[in-house]
Amino acid sequence: MLKHKSLLWIWLVIISGYNCAAQRTGRETISLNDQWEFQKPDAQIEKIILPHTWNDKDVLDDVPGYYRGVGVYKRKLKLDDSVKERAVFLVFNGVAQESEVFINGKSAGKHIGSYTKFIVPISAFLNYKEDLVEVRVNNRFNEDIPPLTADFTFFGGIYRNVSLLITSPIHFSQKENGSSGIFITTPAVSALSASVRVNSVVENSSSFDKKIKIINSIYNANGGQVTSGSSTISLIRGEKKSIVQDIKSIKNPSLWSPKNPYLYRVVTKIVDVKTSEVIDQVSNPLGFRWFRFDANEGFFLNGESMKLMGASRHQDYDNLGNATPDALQIKDVELLKAMGGNFLRVAHYPQDPLILEACDRLGILASVEIPVVNTITESEAFTNNCLNMQTEMIAQNFNHPSVVIWAYMNEILLRLKFSNDKPRQQIYFDHVRELAQKLDSLTRKLDPSRYTLLINHGAWDIYNKVGLTKIPMIVGWNLYSGWYSGAPEDFAKFLDKHHKELPNTPFMVTEYGADADPRIRTNQPVRFDKSVEYALKFHQVYLNAMLSRPFVAGGMAWNLADFNSETREETMPHINNKGLLTIARQPKDTYFLYQGYLLQKPYLKIASSQWKERTALADSGKLLSMQNIQVATNLKSAELYLNGKSLGVKEALDHIIEWKVPFADGINQIRVVSGDQSDQADIHFQLQPFQFSDQIPFKDMNVLLGAKRYYIDNQTHEIWMPDQIYKKGSWGYVGGEPFKGTNNRISYGSDKNILGTENDPVYQTQQVGIKQFKFDVPDGEYDISLHFAELVGGETKEALAYNLDNNHKTEAVENRVFSVSINETPFMENINLAEDFGYTRAVQKKTRITVTSGKGITIDFNAIEGKPILNAIQLKKVY
Repeated sequence: MLKHKSLLWIWLVIISGYNCAAQRTGRETISLNDQWEFQKPDAQIEKIILPHTWNDKDVLDDVPGYYRGVGVYKRKLKLDDSVKERAVFLVFNGVAQESEVFINGKSAGKHIGSYTKFIVPISAFLNYKEDLVEVRVNNRFNEDIPPLTADFTFFGGIYRNVSLLITSPIHFSQKENGSSGIFITTPAVSALSASVRVNSVVENSSSFDKKIKIINSIYNANGGQVTSGSSTISLIRGEKKSIVQDIKSIKNPSLWSPKNPYLYRVVTKIVDVKTSEVIDQVSNPLGFRWFRFDANEGFFLNGESMKLMGASRHQDYDNLGNATPDALQIKDVELLKAMGGNFLRVAHYPQDPLILEACDRLGILASVEIPVVNTITESEAFTNNCLNMQTEMIAQNFNHPSVVIWAYMNEILLRLKFSNDKPRQQIYFDHVRELAQKLDSLTRKLDPSRYTLLINHGAWDIYNKVGLTKIPMIVGWNLYSGWYSGAPEDFAKFLDKHHKELPNTPFMVTEYGADADPRIRTNQPVRFDKSVEYALKFHQVYLNAMLSRPFVAGGMAWNLADFNSETREETMPHINNKGLLTIARQPKDTYFLYQGYLLQKPYLKIASSQWKERTALADSGKLLSMQNIQVATNLKSAELYLNGKSLGVKEALDHIIEWKVPFADGINQIRVVSGDQSDQADIHFQLQPFQFSDQIPFKDMNVLLGAKRYYIDNQTHEIWMPDQIYKKGSWGYVGGEPFKGTNNRISYGSDKNILGTENDPVYQTQQVGIKQFKFDVPDGEYDISLHFAELVGGETKEALAYNLDNNHKTEAVENRVFSVSINETPFMENINLAEDFGYTRAVQKKTRITVTSGKGITIDFNAIEGKPILNAIQLKKVY
């Protein structure tokens, strides 16, 4: 009985907590994420919980485009009479992208922009019985609202948390661009002392004048009060007033840094002078640090040189879109910290408040930017929306010690308008420069304590010509030499060029990366194969170049995690695969590489452990196959063991040690050791016979035509291997050549979305002009599957802007008709893939045959018109 009474007492404390807090501080914040109804036009009503987006599924299907339009959210709100004399607000952390809030059918407020908080006062609209909240949201294309175009998806919906805020009529102003109404700076900081300035904006919405006291108290990380200051003022009814307080001579402050992210708290109170009642109270983080950027020596924090290394982040998550739960958002910052990173580029837009809170707490420096991406609209409305977004971003994130940079443009000359009208194009360039100057000037005015950043892609001449490298305090470069254009070696040349030609301008590498589809592996990495192995080599080159040049302030890998980009096709349609983590936040080899470069403690990891399902031919009749194993480390050397047997000690080169490992059929245990550091992995290897007469029993084989890469189907765990020219006693193709794309950027297969399959890489390469495919298998029963897709022709789509070498040649569409026979028996007659099935459509044809008299299997491709093709083939022994 006593136990039940105790539980009842605890429950009463919990449910009465808001009332107790209201009496003590005059402020309540209550989550409103539940009990919403959602409806699109002409669709059924759905009961949903926030965060929510209506684009979590349609951005992943094979139908081009996704819903961009209106969505309506409704919720009932019950507030009793005790709230009538107080101020009530709805707080929206993120709604994409145009929103209007109605209370009981009357408009209470509007907001433009997907990525910043807004606060709507609703007291005047409430009946305090049962009120109806309705939010009309629209993520349509609007030429006056950035972003206009971008390599990410513009998810619609109320995709961040919503809360109800109840305050006293005298409160910290909720009209300060979505901020807390309190702005904290540290005018002077050293290891010996620090000062704090607090600007508090208070508002009296009551019917009475009031004499109040503003008290600012600073607490250390242990909760002990360090110092405080107060000011007494008279606030007349309807008045809003700013009160600035200086708190000086904080002795020997604990400095905030990535190694020691020491946080103080500033608790700001409004106190009724007559009754000593706390009317309102807000807490903000405080970190003491000072910093500077130098064009020759890079970045300094608290007087010490520091290379800023980390990644950029997008906010969406696997199958959730932008409606990402709090815990998963915080996890991203934790993963960056665990990688050894000390910097987060919050790109390409302000993100959930939790992100910078985590950066403060974990010691991650940060930049934040507004979504002015690729292009602008030359209108007053567009300019005003940009300026308002910048103002909101700065106001809402002003008090985070992690933030050292405000940014405002990204690759704004990537899509050059008016290319056929040079005088008109010059006017456009002038407007771009004018907007950049307005944003930069505004930023310096609103926050003189931080740096400004404008981010360009690697077109050096045009950004200098337009003047965009002269405006910001720091220039950012998004560089993809060796991916979208050029070779990896060109990257270092670009860094040196900036330092030589803009010697007084600090700069950072704000993006760099290469696609790394975690399902694609290879022992022969080449540009555009989308393999993890090519990305690993790419990042080594970039990391070496940045870390060896003091004048490079820092580098941000693009991206921390894969993210949704609906317009992309490629090996994983609608996903940008440049992340160091997958979109589900599973680490790739590249993430382990960064740990090898950046972690300060001993580190040893089998990077290739992610490639745990493998297949390959045995070597020349042996019962083994030599394959690469790569180990990421910050140690000098390590020793590798295969099934307990040493394969020798090797030294690291660019934080990678590589062994050729003789894999046998079945489970192979890999273990690497260096001192007291070790790691191990089990690799399941399916050994294919070098010749079918070898001792290795044949079970099945999946072969990609026109490819030198492996592909792992995560659902079926089928492993696809590269093709080979036919060898007697073995298998392979006869005749033809690998398919090549129709633009300079894609030199490896096709980058088109293959319809009707999740296994696009199976169909994105092919052998063109193939004559035969042969398997010299012994007698028996076999299943054969042939895979086709017509890669040439179909709908002409806009060349995506980020493909810098995307110079399309006209596709030579031919009328392709051919027949297929197996062991001289007709199997498919007069196939016209485009006409019969459609362009870029996955086609699979399966049959079972009996092999007798030692004939093996010969598949003939007989041309009728054009050249026959084969994309992939599977062979499975039945018995």
